[in-house]
Amino acid sequence: MPLSEHEQRMLEQMERALYAEDPKFATALEGSGLRTYTRRRVYQAVAGFLVGIALLMTGVMIQGQYWISVVGFLVMLGCAALAVTSWRKAPRAGAQQGAGPVGQPGGRGQMRPRRSMMDRIEQRWQRRRDEQGH
Repeated sequence: MPLSEHEQRMLEQMERALYAEDPKFATALEGSGLRTYTRRRVYQAVAGFLVGIALLMTGVMIQGQYWISVVGFLVMLGCAALAVTSWRKAPRAGAQQGAGPVGQPGGRGQMRPRRSMMDRIEQRWQRRRDEQGH
């Protein structure tokens, strides 16, 4: 069930008030945290990859403990996959999550108009309702 006109107006007023009172906080809520999260995840994957290399080398150096090498290889493989998928999903450095002002390209060369916070909330609400079968 979509929001009523009154509810939509109320949410739009709240959004405008938030931008007026604290534009820095409102901008932070728009999705810049995703870039930080994916960057941190890539760094963790690289650190795990280095741990995997250390395990692989340790298993090779210790006589008869080849299972350590296998574990090290699996850790390296998993961390490499995590780093690559996180890197691909990360937003580009010059682009915000979603898109910039209307007419400017968003991420990956596509032209998308900037959606308001209200539109994103409505889409999430509709998606949840569709998933629940209502």
